Amino acid sequence: MRWPFDTFLSNAGIGEGGPISEMPVDVVRRTFETNVFSSLAIAQRVVRKFLESKTRGRILFVSSMGGMLTAYGFGAYCASKHALEGIAAALRDELAASGITVQTINPGAYDTGFNDRLADTTYHWHDDAVHLTKERDIRASFAPLLKGQLDPQEMIDRMVEVVGADEGLYRNVWPPAIETLIKQIQERAWTLPVGPK
Repeated sequence: MRWPFDTFLSNAGIGEGGPISEMPVDVVRRTFETNVFSSLAIAQRVVRKFLESKTRGRILFVSSMGGMLTAYGFGAYCASKHALEGIAAALRDELAASGITVQTINPGAYDTGFNDRLADTTYHWHDDAVHLTKERDIRASFAPLLKGQLDPQEMIDRMVEVVGADEGLYRNVWPPAIETLIKQIQERAWTLPVGPK
């Protein structure tokens, strides 16, 4: 990291799909290696560079709506983004006195092909002869999640706005309807019953 800079955008992300109750742990581990550990390793180097050069820099993590909720078949991906959210929040608090700011960008479901590819990765490891959850049921569960994805240009424009701003919010969820949905789901979690109804 020889060249001077004051803004670092971490956008590493892969996804592996399928029911996490049956997904091989190595598949989950691979997701965490990219989405969590590589993001942290690079961020630590950036933090050191900023501190040593006394740069009041900015670190932005592209997380996901999946960092604050989960959806069927996206469990490993969402778990990795939950971990990234924890890292971002810890860095935010640790670095506050240094003048280094930390933000997250949390896109909703945009039609970039990422979500469709994530769903398709299920069939690289899943085998109806071995697993209890059957492929037809997995495909049926994915279908509604993959419908109605949004135009990615909307998110690109929002990301350019957030990255280019001198000030802003710590968390940046887009579109606004997803922010509302996340807040509703998180609120319901406090009163969600378990056991027989």
